Amino acid sequence: MNFKKTGLPGVFIVETPSFEDHRGFFMEVYQKHKFHNAGLSANFIQDNHSFSKDAGVIRGLHYQLNPKAQTKLVRAATGVIIDIAVDIRKGSPTFSKWISVILSEYNKRQLYIPKGFAHGFCTLTTNTNVIYKVDEQYSPELDRGIAWDDPDIGIEWPITHPILSSKDKKHPLLKEVENDFS
Repeated sequence: MNFKKTGLPGVFIVETPSFEDHRGFFMEVYQKHKFHNAGLSANFIQDNHSFSKDAGVIRGLHYQLNPKAQTKLVRAATGVIIDIAVDIRKGSPTFSKWISVILSEYNKRQLYIPKGFAHGFCTLTTNTNVIYKVDEQYSPELDRGIAWDDPDIGIEWPITHPILSSKDKKHPLLKEVENDFS
């Protein structure tokens, strides 16, 4: 496994080798000791699976407040997404900055997103399956979100009229959200 730093401290692109032959491929998507050796010590306890039938679906920007904040390890099992991490740690030199990474069934990359970052993605293909590990259970009372099109963040999404859930249509701007990260 190869752990590549990004422009946001603590956020890593994880490249996993794939062993291919005439039948298909095999890859190890997570090995606890390799992540720990790279300084990534999340104790993942749950796997989540998101399916989007259409291209142009945006999910996010999501996060959970402490003490149930989540570290995530995200990958696209089928299809292609642009995955986004936004630093929401108050006082951080990269507060409100974001990175984007293409994750796909073809490049087999993953994105490691620690606590203190909002997360979202946009599907670029139909029938996209996104699978991600988290180190805390979902907590509805601590679930929060930020508007996908917050002009103060300025994410360069590949679309202007996304398909959104009713929940994601109502998220406030970063300057208005409840945020206990510093």
